[in-house]
Amino acid sequence: MSKNFQILLVNGPNLNLLGQREPGHYGHQTLETIVDALRQQAEQAGATLSHVQSNHEGVLIDTIQQSEADFVIINPAAYTHTSVALRDALLGVAKPFIEVHLSNVHARESFRHTSYFSDVAIGVICGLGADGYRYALDAALAFLKRQASE
Repeated sequence: MSKNFQILLVNGPNLNLLGQREPGHYGHQTLETIVDALRQQAEQAGATLSHVQSNHEGVLIDTIQQSEADFVIINPAAYTHTSVALRDALLGVAKPFIEVHLSNVHARESFRHTSYFSDVAIGVICGLGADGYRYALDAALAFLKRQASE
């Protein structure tokens, strides 16, 4: 990879509780463990991964708007179903992104079936637990590599 791609990982509210919150839905890994593994994966591919997790929508929006990342991987968590503002931030910076969910949101409560992000994301990964992040990073890097060679 000739360019050192910059990937921004965005995690929404309550994901700081991974490993202890509803492990039947979200698994036993902590967010720190997931992020550390993704940073190593990015580094091995010649990319850099930065991360933000916040329970506050404005912090996530500011981070997206100020980031120089080439690609965004986002787990909006509960904001998936409520945040036009977060969607608008992603559209405003015009960076490609993948939406990730640890649980299969389509096998859960009906209000979780609606996403403000899916129709503008280049892809959506859900229900694969922490592996979904790894797959999203692989897809992001492949996407950027294709874009760079065009």
